[in-house]
Amino acid sequence: MNPSNVEYGINISKDVMVPMRDGVRLAADIYRPARDGEIVAGTFPTILLRTSYDKAAARYVDTIANFFTPRGYAVVQQDLRGRYNSEGRGQYYHTANVHEGEDGYDTVEWIAAQSWSNGKVGMVGSSHPGLVQIVAALHRPPHLTAIWPDVAPTNSYEHQVRWGGAMQLHMFGALFLHAQDSQQARDDANVYNVIYEAMKHMRELVYTTPFKPGHTPLRVVPQLEETLFNYYYRGAYDEFWKLECNDFTAHYERIADIPGTFSGGWWDPFSIATTKHFAAMKKQNKTQQRLIMGPWTHMGMRGVNMSYAGDVDFGADAVWGFEKYNAERLRFFDRWLQDIDNGIENDAPIKMFVMGGGDGRKNSAGRLNHGGKWREENEWPLARTQYTKFYLRAEGDLTPDPSPSQGEGRDLTPDPSPKTGEGRRFTYDPAHPVPTISGPVVGYFETVPLNQPLDPFWRKYMPPWAMQRQIVQDGPKHQKQEPGIVGCEPPYFTLDMRPDVLVFETAPLEQDIEVTGPITVKLWISSSAPDTDFTAKLLDIYPPNADYPEGYHMNLADGILRCRYRNSFEREEMMTPGEIEPIEIYLPPTSNLFQKGHRIRLDISSSNFPRFDLNPNTGEPMGRHTRMEIAHNAVYCDRAHPSHLVLPIIPTDE
Repeated sequence: MNPSNVEYGINISKDVMVPMRDGVRLAADIYRPARDGEIVAGTFPTILLRTSYDKAAARYVDTIANFFTPRGYAVVQQDLRGRYNSEGRGQYYHTANVHEGEDGYDTVEWIAAQSWSNGKVGMVGSSHPGLVQIVAALHRPPHLTAIWPDVAPTNSYEHQVRWGGAMQLHMFGALFLHAQDSQQARDDANVYNVIYEAMKHMRELVYTTPFKPGHTPLRVVPQLEETLFNYYYRGAYDEFWKLECNDFTAHYERIADIPGTFSGGWWDPFSIATTKHFAAMKKQNKTQQRLIMGPWTHMGMRGVNMSYAGDVDFGADAVWGFEKYNAERLRFFDRWLQDIDNGIENDAPIKMFVMGGGDGRKNSAGRLNHGGKWREENEWPLARTQYTKFYLRAEGDLTPDPSPSQGEGRDLTPDPSPKTGEGRRFTYDPAHPVPTISGPVVGYFETVPLNQPLDPFWRKYMPPWAMQRQIVQDGPKHQKQEPGIVGCEPPYFTLDMRPDVLVFETAPLEQDIEVTGPITVKLWISSSAPDTDFTAKLLDIYPPNADYPEGYHMNLADGILRCRYRNSFEREEMMTPGEIEPIEIYLPPTSNLFQKGHRIRLDISSSNFPRFDLNPNTGEPMGRHTRMEIAHNAVYCDRAHPSHLVLPIIPTDE
């Protein structure tokens, strides 16, 4: 059958106060099908958006309410507790909101009890509005019929706020974003001005560590400063991180068996959440579960004509935007809320974009033509994956050969604590960290003058206070230091030239190699410090050409491990200086075709700032250090210590 057609006008009821079980009322705007200004009698399925970003924002009204309502849906757009026009002032803690599951349940069931509802409710939304869908599903409201969470985190400790025990500082920035449009800032110009001024200096603020309670600009929004220090101090996976609102993954078995579509991008910070969530739901549920992964950043799928991420273009097929996104959402909800037999249940469960295959030249917009194509799959990770070890060699090679040569190696700095083992050593100075050139970040904004160029799409759909840019570029970028990038200092060499970056790379590939799936790095390491970090970054290295005379070093995925958590994320265990120990660093999934003639490269270091917070190397309590010290770190690459990278290789000879 055909999709639901545009048949209706729209009747709007503003700020309808929906009661929660504890008496707090949440504001909702209700959009109902109408003709000639009059509400159409009868019942309709409902599309529900619950958001912390203003239910009445144009980006929601234009792309949800004004799209679905004329096609025979009621639409409810609601402010979360403590946000905008809802009650519960002071009860909003970024995403760590203990009432969230109950509020979602109560809202769904309130909708189902209305005379205009047919009892079927589907939820939509990206990022935080995606997260609240998942926690609502954990509470199994009987009338929640289908969900589509987009770019949604599922575990704050594992991948939203922290990674490998280190703090992801983009969540420091995100707290300012949420403070600037807090109810306190709305009602008090002094509060607003403190946050607004702070956001002008975000690239300086990230250096003001250790952060101290009452001494950050967030002090004017106390509940968000409280959240900051929960994020900053709690390095171990403790009772805070175990709260349902922080870790859905521990409760997946409670999620209702309802159809779900999970969408994200390889450059989204939550790609690991999206893929793992889909895999868990497909395994436990009988209803249709779908995964869509594109070459997108956190915002990329919804951007107009965004065929690119960062400085890399993936071709016209990568473009979705709301035209494609809404067509796909309509087909999904038509099937499960309208009972339209459109054949969607016969689709392959996975639609994913394999990056790569382009000619590596600059396109007309000045971006690297990396290319790529869509492909359908049936499971995640892919059943035909060949998990292949690539061994690190002391001389800098990266090879599947498990037999290292003897007597080879080079020291980058003197070994302050010689131990048995052949490897490579470097000095990590937290006063001069390796800068983050680009990566999977979100919400890391600084306020800029309004005369700065801004894509017309975002100028229309973001409120005036959001005329901002991120202090770290999201997506891929040639890994070369430049003026204006946080942490970069002259001389502006490529990162592989830094003495505190260990580079391991293959010879030029003799054939194409596709890598699709999650990535792990196992290292044998030692340090002069009781605690330090090790970072890992996977790159696709282009050979030089006329547009890129030094080649192009394209970052694909990165991760970190804070060594005090090397044996358990639930307890700290300091290192014995100089003692060789194994560690494992997990990287987010990717899907990339390394072309013939390219190199696969792995960079190892101990910092990636300001993507991750700095380890002071002292072993002091997390976030409460009193000094910083230099660490002499080593990675071992001999027969007794076979450090290696595990790549999920997909056969390409099909």
